[in-house]
Amino acid sequence: MGILIALGILAVIVVVAVGLYNKLISLRNRYKNAFSQIDVQLKRRYDLIPNLVETAKGYLKHERETLQEVISARNAAQNANAAASQNPGDPAAMHQLASAEGALTGVLGRLFALAEAYPDLKSNTTMNQLMEELRSTENRVAFARQAYNDSVTQYNTARESFPAVVFAGPMGFGAAELFEVESFEERDVPEVSFN
Repeated sequence: MGILIALGILAVIVVVAVGLYNKLISLRNRYKNAFSQIDVQLKRRYDLIPNLVETAKGYLKHERETLQEVISARNAAQNANAAASQNPGDPAAMHQLASAEGALTGVLGRLFALAEAYPDLKSNTTMNQLMEELRSTENRVAFARQAYNDSVTQYNTARESFPAVVFAGPMGFGAAELFEVESFEERDVPEVSFN
């Protein structure tokens, strides 16, 4: 009789562990999918930036340093995004990506401020179209970040709740990192309007 009770308790523990494992797998896959949506929008953003710089080059001849900083920041952000794509939720990779994206946002803001000072560039149709595409992409990135952070929060809450907290660590479910902007200045979407 004691063996049957022990087997029953063991069976309940196994069923609970399997259920928790499957739930955590589902939630982890959900936040990884949410990150892939960020990845798509960031790649779109990275593809727009060289076109924006090329369009601005002819008008901003005395601002080569700023244009070079934009390209350098874009390349750093692209590399950080590639690293984060390999392991979404990894604290080091997400911190590096947030930092690189913040730097890129900062230099883009400087580029846009410079462009305001050049009336010919300000009225350039191609530049205006690129700026509008970039604004649209920035909004998409913001929405994708929100979806990712919601998924990460749901995953982290599930793995930290009892009884999952007992099983999560030994089953290899570590905490996932939110994609947060690092400073107040970086929270602002760059102004891309030439109105």
